[in-house]
Amino acid sequence: MTSSLDGLLGFPVTPFRKTGELDLPRFETHLAEMLEAKPAALFVACGTGEFASLTLTEHRELLRVAVANVDGAVPVLAGAGGGTQVALEFTRSAEKAGADGVLVLPPYLQVGPPEGLVEHYRQIAAATGLGVIAYQRATAVFTPESVCELAEIDGVVGLKDGHGDVELLQRIHTVTGGRLLMLNGMPTAETFAKAFRAIGVRAYSSATLSFAPAIARAFHDAFERGDDDMQQALLREFYVPLTQLRHTTNGYAVALVKAGLDIQGRSAGPVRPPLRDVSPEHRAELARIIERGHAVLDAGPAK
Repeated sequence: MTSSLDGLLGFPVTPFRKTGELDLPRFETHLAEMLEAKPAALFVACGTGEFASLTLTEHRELLRVAVANVDGAVPVLAGAGGGTQVALEFTRSAEKAGADGVLVLPPYLQVGPPEGLVEHYRQIAAATGLGVIAYQRATAVFTPESVCELAEIDGVVGLKDGHGDVELLQRIHTVTGGRLLMLNGMPTAETFAKAFRAIGVRAYSSATLSFAPAIARAFHDAFERGDDDMQQALLREFYVPLTQLRHTTNGYAVALVKAGLDIQGRSAGPVRPPLRDVSPEHRAELARIIERGHAVLDAGPAK
């Protein structure tokens, strides 16, 4: 599974009906749309998939549908999170549903020292046969020494970073000697792609793949072939403006993705509270950003 996580990583949204329940037929269509962009893997019910608002039953249903529809085309990894006992429940459920691995989100509101985080992941890894990816972000920031301990735990296979401290990542990469797979998990990860590549982290999660897959694929292809002109054009016209818009409102890392789908006639429904749907003025701005991104693709390589 880890050998497949070397490329563009997709994070589907979780579609909801206006009445609030899961929209599983729309989820099936959404997965098919994402697979057309040839991601290296799909991470279901994670941050972009609104894990924090899902019940265990809903989480299990999403994984069941994802595993059946993807049908082995790419690995399907599941989100898990919360305190250790809750994370264990979601991890065991994901394993029963047929997931290939689990991304364990930080235990929000429970801030412990690095040794507590290591024990959190140790217990989760011991309870499953799935590969476990730790997630460094917010309330779960590791020291290089604690990541060395993680690397010694059977079943812990990777570290996804959404913290963005490049110096810390370099220290982690140096002391672990490449024993853990490292993933760029920053919000709007494309804006960090070059910086992370400089310390040996090439694979990244792309929220853009969920709502503008052609743009996400074009950027990643340019990144892989070293086409700086195309990367800079997409950063200038799409990714940096998108990042600036995301910073205006808490929760827009998810809400903008769903708004982007709706703008293009592929609605996945509303976000769940405490997130809020995108305001009309920001929705109009997002539409312009998407249009500019596609215009870069239409223009093709710089002459």
